[in-house]
Amino acid sequence: MSRNLILGALLASLVLLAALVSFVWTPYDHAALDIPGKLKTPSAQNWFGTDHFGRDMFSMIMVGARTSIAVALVAVGIGMALGVPLGLTAAARKGSWLDEVIMRGNDLVFAFPSLVIAILITAVFGAGAINAIIAIGIFNIPVFARITRGAALSLWEREFILAARVSGKGAARISAEHILPNVANLLIVQGTIQFSLGILAEAGLSYVGLGAQPPTPSWGRMLADAQTMVSFAPHLALIPGLAIIVTVLGLNLLGDGLRDWLDPRIRVARA
Repeated sequence: MSRNLILGALLASLVLLAALVSFVWTPYDHAALDIPGKLKTPSAQNWFGTDHFGRDMFSMIMVGARTSIAVALVAVGIGMALGVPLGLTAAARKGSWLDEVIMRGNDLVFAFPSLVIAILITAVFGAGAINAIIAIGIFNIPVFARITRGAALSLWEREFILAARVSGKGAARISAEHILPNVANLLIVQGTIQFSLGILAEAGLSYVGLGAQPPTPSWGRMLADAQTMVSFAPHLALIPGLAIIVTVLGLNLLGDGLRDWLDPRIRVARA
């Protein structure tokens, strides 16, 4: 087991644990205002200090982890649930009009970054975590569709797939029973990477006011609130920034470690 996998799992587990614990306990109420105690530096009483409203930063970071993980997880789930079937269908119908429609549709979505999609969605439905999930999820669909199609195409010419076709199995059954299990490892690794990108996307959308809305804490909005106070309260920007860095680093290391662990060719090469 690689060091990247162990370190990534530890960092990701730390963030996940903080998010889970926040459902039942935080040092203080994350929404409680204490104006006389505002802008306190980190101390034994407030481990990460307080913000400009006197709210406990450690409690807000814990609840913010819950927000970021929920948004990214659901968005990646949407991308996988829709993108994987599209990729399998395109590979099974390679060269057909359906394959062409699916792939050109993917190109169209790729032309609009998640931030632009979020702006379009919020212009119609308003800002909020749900709309951020939809925007990030839509952007993830072509990612999983392309990866699934690329991996599936190399399998359709393999002998065991030809044997399945000779036995009378249809394209849909072959895709579900033979193609999908053989690309699952790749999808797990890509899902981990997209999860980390989802964390960044959620933070970016919240930073510009399109993500989770007050009073729900969000790491991106905490950074936005802190940008005018960096000179005299640097911890307001440093702490949520480090939270984002640790989370994304942990997930990227986890994805890299999973790739090495799940790919037998890499294991043999390093043996």
